[in-house]
Amino acid sequence: MSATAKTSADPAAAGERRGTRPGRKGQKGIKGNTLWFWVFVGPFVLGLLIFSYLPILWSLVLSFFEAYNTATPSKFVGLRNYADMLTDHNFLSSLGTFTIFAVFIVPLTFVLSLVLALLVNQVKIARAFFRSVFFLPTACSYVVASLIWRLSIFNGVRFGLANTVLGWFGIDNIAWLSTVSPPWYWLPLVTVRLWLQLGFYMILFIAGLQRISPTLYEAAYVDGAKPGWQVFRYITLPQLRATSVAVLILNLIAAYQAFDEFYNLIGNVNYARPPLVYLYGISLGSIQDLGHGSAGALILAVIIMIVTLLQSRILGFGKAGD
Repeated sequence: MSATAKTSADPAAAGERRGTRPGRKGQKGIKGNTLWFWVFVGPFVLGLLIFSYLPILWSLVLSFFEAYNTATPSKFVGLRNYADMLTDHNFLSSLGTFTIFAVFIVPLTFVLSLVLALLVNQVKIARAFFRSVFFLPTACSYVVASLIWRLSIFNGVRFGLANTVLGWFGIDNIAWLSTVSPPWYWLPLVTVRLWLQLGFYMILFIAGLQRISPTLYEAAYVDGAKPGWQVFRYITLPQLRATSVAVLILNLIAAYQAFDEFYNLIGNVNYARPPLVYLYGISLGSIQDLGHGSAGALILAVIIMIVTLLQSRILGFGKAGD
């Protein structure tokens, strides 16, 4: 065989004669993909760094200083801001308000979103329509929904929807947002949050239901299981374990972050003030004490992390088989 024939038969040798190397095109492709990855992802990473991580780090710095009416630290006080917040009756009371809110909102959201998911998943006609109808409120602003609840439904006068319905049964008007005994203000607070978030958790449960293999139900029916509660208890609910734990964790974190509905429905009042509303009043109110506000925010963040980790540990989130 001649040298020319050998060269034409060997791609590597031909590449050397042309001044190229095998695999260079693939390397250029990898570099190009990396470049386009950062073109699309870079702005989001930069925004996350500027508007999330840097403020968190600066809050950590401010929590060790006095910072009145300014975001610039002035006097180093060490852990005094943390000690003040942990002994502040109003801050501790705000944590109690959250606890009451979580007791209402977490179980109700879990049960109602699961029921909606089961019902919608059984629908044979216009299933996408019903999913959209229940999911649509999640696109609504918390501020807008809170104002609708306050001005149209629970406004406390006889023209409000809730009092109009009560008037049909001869019941006097109720000042929903200002009555402390009994605490009627919990009804608008809880219902507006339910209306806004049920659709999101319903979608999560629907995704979990669609992952369950139909053969499990067929095997259960062959073994004599009755459709309904028995199948739900022994087949559906165990298969939704991972989804259920995720819903509980996300719901609890969202309850800790409650702000818009409280602030826009009843404002910064002592009888129903979650931690974020109280910290907002400290940091951006008349005092503008960013040192104590930053310390309280970090205490709240640590509480959220601890509670989330404990809940994950107790419920076994992330175990093999989930």
